[in-house]
Amino acid sequence: MSAPTRRWRLDLAYDGTGFSGWARQPDLRTVQGELETWVTQVLRLPAPASLVCAGRTDTGVHARGQVAHVDLPADALEDGALLVRRLHRVLPGDVVVRSVRPAPAGFDARFGAVWRRYVYRLSDGGAPLDPLHRGWVVAAPAPLDLAVLAAAAPVLLGLRDFGAFCRRREGATSIRTLLELSATRVPDGPLAGVLELTVRADAFCHSMVRSLVGALVDVGSGRRDLDWLRRVTTAAARSPDVQVMPAKGLTLEEVGYPPDEQLVARGQEARSVRRPEPAREART
Repeated sequence: MSAPTRRWRLDLAYDGTGFSGWARQPDLRTVQGELETWVTQVLRLPAPASLVCAGRTDTGVHARGQVAHVDLPADALEDGALLVRRLHRVLPGDVVVRSVRPAPAGFDARFGAVWRRYVYRLSDGGAPLDPLHRGWVVAAPAPLDLAVLAAAAPVLLGLRDFGAFCRRREGATSIRTLLELSATRVPDGPLAGVLELTVRADAFCHSMVRSLVGALVDVGSGRRDLDWLRRVTTAAARSPDVQVMPAKGLTLEEVGYPPDEQLVARGQEARSVRRPEPAREART
C-alpha cells in the first residue's frame, strides 16, 4: 500500500536564458530539473520530487506566472512558507519560487488551467534597446502597424486547428481555443515604445505562440496581407511560410484556474479530445 501524499501548488518565475526549457532532460540544465533537485534535497525526501507545470516553456522562454504542483509525502512538509525560505537560500538567481501552498482538492497545474497568457515583446522603432532589458525584447525587422495587427486578430481567434503554427508531436492535438490576441505599446519607462503582443488561449502546442507572432510580424510590417493569413490559418499542417520568432521575446505572464469546486470537472474536460467548430471556421 502506497504512503499517503499531499499535493502542493508552487507559483514561480524564471529567466529562461540559461535554461534548456522547462522539461527535465538528461545532461541539460532545465527549470524542472533544478527545482526537483533542490526540493528533494532541502526536504530530504526518500525519492526524487516530480513537478508538473501549467505550461512547458521552450528553451530561452521566460516566465513570471508559471504554476506547478508536486505531490509530497504527507509528513514531509507542514508549512509552505518554510519551503519557500529554504529554496530561496539554494536556488540560483534566475529562478524563484514565490509561494508554496496546499493545493485544493482536484487541483492539477496542467489540466486544471482554463487559460495561459503570454506576452511577446518587440522593439520596432529602430532605437537601441535598454541594455538591462535586451534579454527579453526582440528587435523587429520593420515598423509594425497596430491597426493592421488589430484587424488580424479576428482571423485567429476562436476554437480551431492551429496545425499551421505548431510543430507536430506524435499523438498530440493542435486544436486550441485562442481567447485573446492584442497589441499595445508600452507608454513610458525604460521600455517606452516597445510593442507587447498578448496571446491568451486555453492551451498552446509546441512553438505555437512564437509562430503566431511571426505571422503577425509579417502582416503588421506589410510583408504579407490578411488574405495570406486567412489561407495559412486554414491549413492543417505546419506552414513553411510562417517564421518562428526568437524565444527570448516570450514570457509566460499568468495562468488562470476555475473556482475550486470546478477543478475536477475542468481536469476531465481538458483531457477530452477537442474538435474545431465548422461554423466558426467558415466565418473567418
